[in-house]
Amino acid sequence: NAAKKVELVHDEVIAFESEDSARGISLEIAMQWTTAYAESVHTYANTINTHEGGTHEEGFRAALTSLLNRYARDNKILREKDDNLTGDDVREGLTAVLSVKLSEPQFEGQTKTKLGNSMARGFVQGVVNDELGDWFGRNPNIARDIIRKAQLASQARMAARKARDNARRKSPMESFGMPGKLSDCSSKNPIECEVFIVEGDSAGGSAKRGRDPHTQAILPLRGKILNVERARLDRALGNAEVQSMITAFGTGIGEEFDMSKLRYHKIVLMADADVDGQHITTLLLTLIFRFMRPLIEQGYVFLASPPLYRIKWSNAR
Repeated sequence: NAAKKVELVHDEVIAFESEDSARGISLEIAMQWTTAYAESVHTYANTINTHEGGTHEEGFRAALTSLLNRYARDNKILREKDDNLTGDDVREGLTAVLSVKLSEPQFEGQTKTKLGNSMARGFVQGVVNDELGDWFGRNPNIARDIIRKAQLASQARMAARKARDNARRKSPMESFGMPGKLSDCSSKNPIECEVFIVEGDSAGGSAKRGRDPHTQAILPLRGKILNVERARLDRALGNAEVQSMITAFGTGIGEEFDMSKLRYHKIVLMADADVDGQHITTLLLTLIFRFMRPLIEQGYVFLASPPLYRIKWSNAR
């Protein structure tokens, strides 16, 4: 159902199953690539949702990356001078459900939703290599479409890396015109610092007049930001409003995210109390969730509740 919401790279769902009764393990898997930019992989062990992943998911990811690179090399889709596709490249737009059943499952993690059986990794990796490899052999045109999708993701990843490198050459407060947008606080202690993300210069002006300039910063944004759920990383990093937030927070994004560099320990999203404001809040949360998820998971992001109405009594408000 998740794949039905977006355009598909191929119509047929790739599905297969396998069982090794001697080792007491079986596998069922279904997958489909879409034109989306985020992956959606769901794994289960003995019908338990293993949202923390585990060895079965590790085997699946390893098999996908090695198989697509090998197929692309063997069929001259990737040239000798081309870099290999990364795991993120091959899984972009992938929707998959993987379910294993084991006679003696070992669960790890705080919530026991991570599979720890080392045998599961090799079993899943071997099955995916064999079954998906055979499927590619029977469907070479679709295999090429899938690899082409991964190549586009690779190109976008390299463009995004270049954009980040260019950004690093500037000081944090010079990048992307920040001095004209961010009204920073004077304190350099992140624990006591807050930043309010507001709609436009008008709201920014009101917020500036009511803030404590020692601990409270104001960052006005111009209208609705880019929906990063529907945009590749290079396009997202090319958006001025997205750049402003990333630079102001100071943590970086993705694999380069560093919580120790966070400049504000309270990030307050303060959009208007109307439908448009709710949409802007959703877009901001999507940006943070996709690129700087630990900020949400560790409780640094807050939603303000601005008033929708003002009551006036005689000459008083």
